[in-house]
Amino acid sequence: MEKKTNKYVDFAVIAGTYKTKLTTKYENRTVWHKPNPGDVLANLPGTIMKVEVKEGEQVKEGQLLLIHEAMKMLNRVVAPVSGTVTSVNVSVGDKIGKNHLMVKIDPQ
Repeated sequence: MEKKTNKYVDFAVIAGTYKTKLTTKYENRTVWHKPNPGDVLANLPGTIMKVEVKEGEQVKEGQLLLIHEAMKMLNRVVAPVSGTVTSVNVSVGDKIGKNHLMVKIDPQ
């Protein structure tokens, strides 16, 4: 059986410094990383209804990239930045999950 070690961290509050024990849930959380501004991720699971762009195509910020159906609503997915589409990872009819990388854009 593994020996469990208690991990404590210091944190400061205006009144002073305290120690707290880190929970297992906190230690096993998904680590945050800075998102790439050209990555277009799915906010909700759903189905791709229409794809308007191809790899190598130039797009402008706000241009329609695809239509994503989620929760019985058709969502217009637009380019977050201007640039060149480097990959389109979906096609019409694909069922995708949350945080699926749909389109990757190389910003200008």
